[in-house]
Amino acid sequence: MKNKELLTASYDFTLPKELIATYPATPRDSAKLLVYERASDTLTHAVFRDIKRFIPKDTALVFNDTKVIKARLFGHKTTGGKIELLINRPINAYEIDVYIRGRVKPGTVLHFDNDLKAEVLTLFEDGSRRVRFFHQDSALRFEELLPVIDKIGHIPLPPYIDRADEAIDQEEYQSVFAQKEGAVAAPTASLHFTQELYKHIEANFPTAKLTLHVGSGTFKPVESDIITDHPMHSEYYEIPHEAQALLDSTTPLLAVGTTSTRTIEYYARTKRPSGEANLFLHPQNPPIRVNHLLTNFHLPKSTLLMLVASFVGLEKTLELYDIAIKERYRFYSYGDAMLIL
Repeated sequence: MKNKELLTASYDFTLPKELIATYPATPRDSAKLLVYERASDTLTHAVFRDIKRFIPKDTALVFNDTKVIKARLFGHKTTGGKIELLINRPINAYEIDVYIRGRVKPGTVLHFDNDLKAEVLTLFEDGSRRVRFFHQDSALRFEELLPVIDKIGHIPLPPYIDRADEAIDQEEYQSVFAQKEGAVAAPTASLHFTQELYKHIEANFPTAKLTLHVGSGTFKPVESDIITDHPMHSEYYEIPHEAQALLDSTTPLLAVGTTSTRTIEYYARTKRPSGEANLFLHPQNPPIRVNHLLTNFHLPKSTLLMLVASFVGLEKTLELYDIAIKERYRFYSYGDAMLIL
């Protein structure tokens, strides 16, 4: 019998569809907060704005300041067939990894509003494509593409939200401290902070920011039977000097979100301040630097759920999720939060 912690099937659970949050809590900090203290094995139901009461003294909070770009584009092929394109991540200055809904082959040119075009260069085994963008027939670097798609693109809501993006999402699917453009999914634990609450945290606790540009691979379910056979996606990250100093210290850390956690833990193992992080945290590869975790409630069989289990173990994770379902917590990107101490 294989170790249950390594079996993908062990991370499955049944979620009532009505608990998938399709809109955010208003205001942001009115979301529910489930607080689990490992040392005493105690659980508290709270409201997110009360998080400041639970953060241990002398703990530093680490935030991800990535900013979600309008990565979803609707257009058509030269022949007229409609397509939908989702930017995933830049491969180099001029070439972008994307997902395209619609049949395309290398050499196909895609047309979008505002005289934006994309040429499909390569099809990859995972279903993504390598493309090059042009504006008024000039090739665009990734940073030149961003202001163009900001005018014509759409906020890339996750597939489980199952609705078109609306005006509200331009603000709500972005943290109040989002700064560096490049993510195609929000670091969702951050979405609960109002400007007022964030300022209160900054005034009362040490804080640092790092950047990890969240890719669409974050939603990819684990399809292998054994979790360690899963090819973990990689994402670009940067850790500024002041954040590095904090990570290199012995100060207890509360990682705000799974993205901050992955970045901190990748740095703890490699000491590289920037690059591509592809660390897979699970119960048999637990954190070595992060002490506490703030996170949302995640999809069954996802690497994010396995990351939560790396902090508290498989059985406790499933137990906490079962309680959250019974208590009608809201799940996924716009849902409620959990604080693991």
